[in-house]
Amino acid sequence: MDGDGPRLSGVPRAGARTGGAEDFLETLERSGLPPLRRDRHMGEDFRADVVSRDLGPLRLTELVTPEGECFRDARSARARDSELWQVDVVVRGRVRAEQGGSTAVLGPGDLVLIDPVRPVRFASSSITHVTMTIPRHLLRLGADDAARLVGVGIRGDRGPGALVSSLVRDMTRTLDGFCAHEADRSAAAVIELIAVTLASRLGDTRRVDDDVLRTRVLGFIEARLSDRDLTPATVAAAHHVSVRRLHKLFQDQPLTVAALIRRRRLERCRADLARSGTTVAAVAASWGFADPAHFSRLFKATYGHSPGARVSKDGAPIVNDHSAGPGEDGG
Repeated sequence: MDGDGPRLSGVPRAGARTGGAEDFLETLERSGLPPLRRDRHMGEDFRADVVSRDLGPLRLTELVTPEGECFRDARSARARDSELWQVDVVVRGRVRAEQGGSTAVLGPGDLVLIDPVRPVRFASSSITHVTMTIPRHLLRLGADDAARLVGVGIRGDRGPGALVSSLVRDMTRTLDGFCAHEADRSAAAVIELIAVTLASRLGDTRRVDDDVLRTRVLGFIEARLSDRDLTPATVAAAHHVSVRRLHKLFQDQPLTVAALIRRRRLERCRADLARSGTTVAAVAASWGFADPAHFSRLFKATYGHSPGARVSKDGAPIVNDHSAGPGEDGG
């Protein structure tokens, strides 16, 4: 492939046929793509074609490569790559991409989001694919959502993923004749379509992942109700998510995390007070309430009577003869 194609937004078409694995990896880096390192499967007879085009702030690189493996590790990362997202779309062949604990097995039309500064490994058959780099500030992908999406395969035969796949696969050959402002507006439309695709995939994974994570959080809270330091912040830290992410996890639930912790503690206290001879202050302390007066106010607001009373079979409160005095429980 030659490099004499028409200019687009002030950047010429760049094309090269590489000879050998090292030449291929150097060509990739010169084209502006995040660097990769060769694997033992990439022999000296490795031959590849590389064509790069720009559409405003987007760079699209079509790669035609034989079977092989390559990877990027922490030593390969460049500071400027932290400002980019990478989207790979398969045109022909199959590829396995591993990143962030996820493995995407991609066929023709499928796509995957890659973080250029995190370790990644690719293994593929003889393949043609398009790599698109996107400035991070334009895609506006939050850290929590990005962590869910990197390395996760997105099908290119349905929904918004099919539109992105079809468009990207054709773009390296159909980007002639754009002036600068047309290229910028077109790039904005492509980025918006990618954002819609990622949001759709995020919804698919979140429905399953949220249920699993919520179950884990509920079990964690239940097991640690007696811990005075149990707060939304400690729950979030224990599950390696942000407090914001934890709150979003419970936004469609009857109770917030803090309210859930409070309600379950009160329920445990109520059960203990109904069957034990322990003082109100001692029961409150055993379930994480450090201030007896505060506990008494919460208890009465929730159940309609003080914690120093228990309820008879007909629902009338009766005084526990083992309850603490006013100085101990605030009653």
